[in-house]
Amino acid sequence: MLPALVALQVVAAPVQALELNGQTWFTRPPWKVDFTNYYAYVGQTGATYYFTLTLPEEAGAGLGGLVIQQTRGVDRNFQFAPERTKAFVGRPRREGASIPVQAQFDETERRVTVQFLQPPQPGQTITLALKPWNNPFQADTYMFAVQALPAGPKPVPASLGFATMPIFDGIRL
Repeated sequence: MLPALVALQVVAAPVQALELNGQTWFTRPPWKVDFTNYYAYVGQTGATYYFTLTLPEEAGAGLGGLVIQQTRGVDRNFQFAPERTKAFVGRPRREGASIPVQAQFDETERRVTVQFLQPPQPGQTITLALKPWNNPFQADTYMFAVQALPAGPKPVPASLGFATMPIFDGIRL
């Protein structure tokens, strides 16, 4: 006699965050960010800057947001379009489910702050897609400091390091 197969539906409950002194912490934060940009020339339109991270299974909190700040690069005037920012589960060119976001761009500080309205849970790979109106108009190596924020009150940011973006002069004829 063969054993009967039983189908179980497992529903993942949101992870409870670690809270200390009214602040929210990751118990094991993500530790790096992967950066992708398929448009690497001065002034190109249509560029999308992809920031990808994997939230560890032991993170202890969902991903509440990301903070991305330009720390290097001669052109400090190129504009991000916060209303065009999106996020999804997966990697660039292998998009999964969309994740709703709310983004703000502080031009003076050169900082984009993104809040995940439905925080991704531990174990997921998440990509944030920032869309500037165009690439910088001056060739240089641009760097962005990236921080992850746990979901919860008064989140304590975890540094993911730097995303490096080389922008090259185009071929002149």
